Amino acid sequence: SWAAGRFAAPYLRDSLLGAGATAETLETAAFWSALPGLYQEVRQALQDRLGSPLIMCHISHVYETGASLYFTVVTAQADDPVAQWEHAKEAACQAVGRAGGTISHHHGVGRDHREAYAEEIGEVGVAVIRAVKDRLDPAGVLNPGVLLA
Repeated sequence: SWAAGRFAAPYLRDSLLGAGATAETLETAAFWSALPGLYQEVRQALQDRLGSPLIMCHISHVYETGASLYFTVVTAQADDPVAQWEHAKEAACQAVGRAGGTISHHHGVGRDHREAYAEEIGEVGVAVIRAVKDRLDPAGVLNPGVLLA
């Protein structure tokens, strides 16, 4: 049944948007020992910023050392739903960092997570990635500003 209905979710999201709800997702991963705290921190951050959202979470990937938490959030739309979600996601990303999670798992990093990713990997990590990018893309034409500012 999962395979038969797996592509229905995007259409459900459209219906929710049309009914005045915001529906978004975010994902992270951590070691097993950090997952309960990570789950609580992210939930609390989203509740603090959104009021009384519906927050669902499942484990999307399992490893010997840990797992990925995939959150789905549904809440009443504010006047500016994009700013509303950006405000909530900022708090969730900070919670991920505090709780020892990684800023992204299978969705990648990109512009949405650029600053949090730099914090996660630190100054040395940023320098290494910048050196690799400079070596492989000296003209800076491949996704400028996506991974690093």
